[in-house]
Amino acid sequence: MTSPKYDFRQFQEELAKLEQKMEKQQVAKPLGKKALAAQRMAMARDEFLALRKRHGLSVADVVAFFPEEEGIAYLQELIAAAQAKPRRTRKV
Repeated sequence: MTSPKYDFRQFQEELAKLEQKMEKQQVAKPLGKKALAAQRMAMARDEFLALRKRHGLSVADVVAFFPEEEGIAYLQELIAAAQAKPRRTRKV
């Protein structure tokens, strides 16, 4: 069984394609800390909701996964976030 020839030109073409992909990714403006954190949170939320939907889980199922103290703390955080008042703007 013989392997196909892998010549130097083919290697150079593949390397050029990879470099072009890297350049395209680096051209985008880097995100700030808050934007990056928001992006990570959005991705995590989407993944979580997809898992919850796929397995048909309720909030009670998710909370029951954690130890009792952590589950209660998680619910308290959810309630506090829902009731949080927006920041007051500064009056001039």
